[in-house]
Amino acid sequence: MISKANAVVQTRFSILFSAPQRLLSFPSTWGSKPMLVFTTATYSTKSPTQVETEGEEVLDQPKDSIEVLRKWGCSDNDISKIFVRRPALRNANISQLQSKLNILSGLGIGALDLVKIINCRPRFLSCRINHCFDERLEFLKTLFESRDVLAKAIVRNPSLLTYDFHNIFKPAIALYDEMGVSGQDLIPMLLSRPTMIPRTSFDEEKMEYIRKTGISKESKMYKYVVTLIGISRHETIRRKVANLEKFGFSDDEIFNLFGRSPLMLTLSVDKVQRNMTFILGMMKFPASVVLQYPFLLYSNLEAVLRPRVLLAWKIQDMGLDLQIKGPKMMTALRMTEKRFLEAFVKCHRRDVADELMEFYTSAKGVKRLAEASKKNNITGFPF
Repeated sequence: MISKANAVVQTRFSILFSAPQRLLSFPSTWGSKPMLVFTTATYSTKSPTQVETEGEEVLDQPKDSIEVLRKWGCSDNDISKIFVRRPALRNANISQLQSKLNILSGLGIGALDLVKIINCRPRFLSCRINHCFDERLEFLKTLFESRDVLAKAIVRNPSLLTYDFHNIFKPAIALYDEMGVSGQDLIPMLLSRPTMIPRTSFDEEKMEYIRKTGISKESKMYKYVVTLIGISRHETIRRKVANLEKFGFSDDEIFNLFGRSPLMLTLSVDKVQRNMTFILGMMKFPASVVLQYPFLLYSNLEAVLRPRVLLAWKIQDMGLDLQIKGPKMMTALRMTEKRFLEAFVKCHRRDVADELMEFYTSAKGVKRLAEASKKNNITGFPF
């Protein structure tokens, strides 16, 4: 009995839904009057061209970060370099990545610049560079005055777009402005010292150091003195001053030297010790000579000072007419390599020049003790 009822139900439903008409009538046996059922029809108001265009737009959407970077202008080699430095970018959010790349494009930064940025700041594209962006951009435009210079500064120091704008960036710029370093004087400092924004601090001790140099705000060296002391730690300055005091310099002589040659503050204690030891021990000059010729402390001991002094002695032993003595020694030590060789080596007869060149090359090949096993431990940004 149940199977017969099921058969009847299936038959009636097949009659109902198999009819092709949109207006259907039920059999009179289901009720006293036939029932009418209306089916709805949906019509699109979009033309075939619009539908096709939307389909193309969907297909054009990048599937992953590789396609985003490629469409932005990066070559496969650029993308490879970026992923080596920051593998997490392979799984980056596509919309956020596109937004950040569009910001960089608006600043005039291209694919090659992006490779440099990621090389020194691997997490750059993972930071919120759009935070306070409009306000930051207006401030940067006013500070750097030129779109090209701004782009160069960002490539040099990408953190200009990620520093805490109100608590770190603006206060640091305001400090230098109070010190008399602003505008055209501040721009080259920001380009040459990318980490000066977070490292800058001034207190009474540092202000005293600046006063001791005796340099005026009108001097071209003033901006270098202020920025280098501003980014240096107290213990670093004290250690470098104490190192020079060991060679008999007074406090006034040291800070006067810093005022005339501010980059002296960038030299390591070890370099100054080695150069001073050679100047006093081998060249037999008084320590005060570096006050008149500061370049002696900047020169590379292994590549410039020692080989050229040894060559001067070799020329003297050979009794050649052209001697390197007295003031001429200082001139020889400041020459470029090409000019030095032309002035004191290649000017002789062929056989003499070959002998001198062989001796000079050998002298330059002498390395510092254990130099090959020396390890350079660089922490953070290499500036």
